[in-house]
Amino acid sequence: MLVRNWMSTPVITVNAEDYMQNATTLLKEHGIRMLPVMMGAKLVGIVTDRDIKRASASDATSLGMHEILYLRSNVKIKHVMTKAPITVPPDYTVEETAELLLKHKISGVPVVDSSGELVGIITQSDLFRLMVSLTGIGQKGIQFACEVKDRSGAIKEITDMIATFNGRIVSVLTTYETAPTGYRKVYLRAYQIDRQKLPELEKILKEKAKLLYIVDHGENTRTVYD
Repeated sequence: MLVRNWMSTPVITVNAEDYMQNATTLLKEHGIRMLPVMMGAKLVGIVTDRDIKRASASDATSLGMHEILYLRSNVKIKHVMTKAPITVPPDYTVEETAELLLKHKISGVPVVDSSGELVGIITQSDLFRLMVSLTGIGQKGIQFACEVKDRSGAIKEITDMIATFNGRIVSVLTTYETAPTGYRKVYLRAYQIDRQKLPELEKILKEKAKLLYIVDHGENTRTVYD
């Protein structure tokens, strides 16, 4: 999963010589939280809604609304932006980018190609969009969560069992996080399962693994076992 396939384009930018009020207007108009700052064709910084609020003085100050508007209309972006922002190339993986955002506690990064050209921006919203796509939740279905032994073929046994009930597997996610040593947690989403046979499938799955929960997004029901 490469950044180039999930980044947002075209990029809404602001010029370093523009005033804060212009950035505020762009952020509100486009419903975004950050703007790459340009000097001509060169990326020179990043400015966020938090930067604007911080530069406009905190709630603890006695500045009135007119004074804040005056301040925003007279202070240039280059004085409040974060210089030399963290960037990623288009061929970076989304996973690497997510790790970068977590590490630096930021909400997004500009995407810059090998020639230094700004080609996109990838933010937390893009990562959420990817998660929705990967899990298939947009098309409802039934999600099964279970804990299985970390051995070859363990996950296939579960998917094969669901398939015998005409279930069509659309996503499989696994993790070792929070699982006991020697086990892993598996999250599967399937469609086309006859819901009248769901209790029978549930019984068989419990024999194959430790069932954690079943969430039926089509019927809006959920059963949590652990």
